[in-house]
Amino acid sequence: MSALLIVLPVLCIFMIAYRYYSAFIAARIMSLDDSRVTPAHSKFDGANYYPTSRWVLFGHHFAAISGAGPLIGPVLAAQFGYAPGLIWLVGGVCLGGAVHDFITLWASTRRGGRSLANIARTEIGPLAGTIAAIAVLFILIIALAGLGIAVVNALAESAWGTFTIGVTIPLAIFMGFYMFRWRKGQIREATIIGIIAMILAVILGRPVADSAIGSWFILSRHQLTVALALYGFAASVLPVWMLLTPRDYLSTFMKIGTILLLALGVIVVNPTLQAPAFSSFVGGGGPIIPGPLYPFVFIMIACGAISGFHSLIGSGTTPKMVDKESDIRPIGYGAMLCEGFVGVMALIAAAALHPGDYYAINTSASVFQNLGIPTVNIAVLQSQVAENVVARPGGAVSLAVGMAQIFSGLPGMSGLMAYWYHFAIMFEALFILTTIDAGTRVGRFLLQEFVGRLWKPFARPEWLPGSLISTSLMVLAWAYFIWTGSINTIWPMFGIANQLLGSVALAVGTTILINMGRAKFAWVTFAPLCFLSVTTLTAGYMSVRDNFWPMAVGLDPALHVQGYIDSIFTSILMVLCVIILASAARRWTMVMTGRAPVLELAEA
Repeated sequence: MSALLIVLPVLCIFMIAYRYYSAFIAARIMSLDDSRVTPAHSKFDGANYYPTSRWVLFGHHFAAISGAGPLIGPVLAAQFGYAPGLIWLVGGVCLGGAVHDFITLWASTRRGGRSLANIARTEIGPLAGTIAAIAVLFILIIALAGLGIAVVNALAESAWGTFTIGVTIPLAIFMGFYMFRWRKGQIREATIIGIIAMILAVILGRPVADSAIGSWFILSRHQLTVALALYGFAASVLPVWMLLTPRDYLSTFMKIGTILLLALGVIVVNPTLQAPAFSSFVGGGGPIIPGPLYPFVFIMIACGAISGFHSLIGSGTTPKMVDKESDIRPIGYGAMLCEGFVGVMALIAAAALHPGDYYAINTSASVFQNLGIPTVNIAVLQSQVAENVVARPGGAVSLAVGMAQIFSGLPGMSGLMAYWYHFAIMFEALFILTTIDAGTRVGRFLLQEFVGRLWKPFARPEWLPGSLISTSLMVLAWAYFIWTGSINTIWPMFGIANQLLGSVALAVGTTILINMGRAKFAWVTFAPLCFLSVTTLTAGYMSVRDNFWPMAVGLDPALHVQGYIDSIFTSILMVLCVIILASAARRWTMVMTGRAPVLELAEA
């Protein structure tokens, strides 16, 4: 199939969904009102609560939610063919993911920027709030590990890629001081400087890698894990204006610009999708994802269709920076549509590779040899990108190769594939790192809030010892899974954890609508909740039964600990999610039967 026949209809569907469905939700359900004072103004502290321009905040939010998920998930799910992932990306984002993000951001902004767990405590009950806090912490740790391992695999032993990504950190700090201290409000000037510097980082990466200092940037997986942990710690502790916001804002220009350029490349080059619509692995037994199409395609593609991780951003950093309520619609619903389009572009880039080349990159040498599928262009591709790309599982490398292949097909670009490849690697890593920093910060808030119920000083975000301790615990937890795991085990766990959190957020959103006396509109969140919860719980059960538990009791002792941890974590998450869903259902029944009153303060 021609890629152009996919891109244009998808864009039309997304525009219709934003214009009509999001407008319906904003007007009939949320009643967005700019006369309301947002938490960014009422709780302004100059560090976490900070009124931010709509477009700068859109940049932060889009960068924070758009981690590896919309890039890696569709690439890995291409094992099933391009059709299943495409259908889920388009339908899931319009009816589920964008609604999930929109509702969560609105609910938290109306409630002083409170976290999802805190809102669950008020709307559903104390038990649900406590369990939600525990579940969110578990899920966040797995999610950050799943996102982080992709960038670690992509940058391992790559001096060019590591240098390029490393430059963006001091650049973001410079931009933060430039925009918020030295030349306050001069966003355009800082933007121009930042974009030029990022382009130079890609161009200079090759001569730096080939120079005497190039060995400084050749890091192993474990060294990159440590570096990633140090970055996540710093980004969580420093004020948002110093690193988090400028980095996310700068990253968004690159992300959106690259996706638009990729869309242009697809239109001009119009590559033929080499992958079949449905592969021979739809019934299971695939070399990347061991399970069948249902339910595993729905957990492999989380971000891009619907992602519970977004609820942590939508009830974490973003609501504390919303300037006025009308900004919630483009940031909440619109940013998720952009992420859905990212997922579609990633799927096209992966499907444009010949199946043999795709599997050669995304599986180990021994697994690929057993497939018996011949490669087509892999030797030429490796020469053109100036990197070893064979047996680099995780999706990031195959996506970068696919993108570079499309970009190099543009007029006058045929000899620049190595630069396009490393540009794509930087593009992917920026997606991931902006989620790592925002996610770690959100985890710090949640941990402080949870422990603060036992010791109140710990709950204050500005209290430095509490910030340092909570951040350290979060970083050590997700770094452990990256250090010991692989993409084959972490990514399914990430998908299950992510979608269970999405179910919790949709359950909280449904409860809010019923508590407000707007039960006739509760179908907006209840319908995606039913599909997502049933699908994800099924995937969780099958993963434990078929993948994780066999590792724990198998013949390889080296996998026993990992198998037990994966099985226990996944089982705990499923049990916690079921308890929250049952508590929410009980609350719905009580309100709708008149045994519990409608909460008059539900919009406070």
